[in-house]
Amino acid sequence: MLPSDPMRKHTTLDLDEDLVREAAAALGTRRTTETVHAALAEVVARRRRAMLARHDFPDLTPDALAEMRAPRRAG
Repeated sequence: MLPSDPMRKHTTLDLDEDLVREAAAALGTRRTTETVHAALAEVVARRRRAMLARHDFPDLTPDALAEMRAPRRAG
């Protein structure tokens, strides 16, 4: 038997199968575990984006963004 991954937890869940199928279709996943992991990752990412959106970045102007996106010259 392989040692358990300390970052994973085996558990039993009662899931709405229709909801899992719909989530899998939206996320492009196949297996239930993959779907649940992808859904959890999406929730965390959404929260992080919302937190970031609440910050004010006064120096992040359109000109500053264009400069950051411009190719850099080797020097």
